[in-house]
Amino acid sequence: MSEEKVIDIGKGKKSKAPMIITAIVIVVLVLVAILASVKIVPAGCTGVVTTFGEVSDTSLTEGLHFVIPFAQKVEIISNKIQIYEATADAVSNDMQAVNTKIAVNYRIRSEASASIFREIGIDYKDVILMPTVQEGMKSVCAKYNAEQLITKRASVADEIKTELEAKVNDYGIEIEKFNIVNFDFSKEFNEAIEAKQVAEQNYLKTKTEQNQAIVVAEAEAKKKVIAAEADAKAIKARADAQADANKTIAASLSPTLIQYQIVERWNGVLPKVASSANPLISLDLDDEASKTDSSTPSQNTAPAQSQSNS
Repeated sequence: MSEEKVIDIGKGKKSKAPMIITAIVIVVLVLVAILASVKIVPAGCTGVVTTFGEVSDTSLTEGLHFVIPFAQKVEIISNKIQIYEATADAVSNDMQAVNTKIAVNYRIRSEASASIFREIGIDYKDVILMPTVQEGMKSVCAKYNAEQLITKRASVADEIKTELEAKVNDYGIEIEKFNIVNFDFSKEFNEAIEAKQVAEQNYLKTKTEQNQAIVVAEAEAKKKVIAAEADAKAIKARADAQADANKTIAASLSPTLIQYQIVERWNGVLPKVASSANPLISLDLDDEASKTDSSTPSQNTAPAQSQSNS
């Protein structure tokens, strides 16, 4: 009896083992199916659903979603602003080879994610952006000469951006910004540009020095004119003052005052040579002499008349 019970217990244990394994497998498969049915679309992205490889027209927005496990897959398409950097070769209208480094900021519109994935795939940068950028660079650079490409870089970049927008907008790609990082020309052209810049700088320096010299000369000339005008005004002022003084002196002079001044200044010594035309001092002697001379002839004349009468 005891041996039979041992045999039955062993058979019971062996019969339960496959059931446990099967249950574990089923649980694992259920967990895998649940995990496969749950898809999370990150922020700023769109989920493109494919059912056995066929792209659905409906895209998943950001967040948690459930799909048919093993039948449906979700491709994540970023709708954030991305950057595409590349080098582009072109030729200016004066036949200068131009090697340009560019940077394009772009984004995929969320509503266009499914069509881009269906028609282009995830390599849309190489399929759409790269050839479009190369073509735009060539067509726009051909409108400008090499010097204008440097001096009008912003205008060139805006024109290339406009061309890119017109060509990729239908695909659902938006160009946010187009930057020309650098223009690179041949060594000979760079040396010619440098020489031209040096010449222009020297010319501007010379022109500036000439203008400064002219300004200094004009300032000196103005100073001289101002000084001459000041001297002339001073001379005129002195002359006017002297004339006014002379008028005042002349108005105050009289013969009596003049005689008084002569007497005041006479040192008491008679001059050795004197004349009536320029006397050192006048004491009215000429008047007395004239009176004496006029009286003398009358005395001489009377005896002569008396003699003749006798």
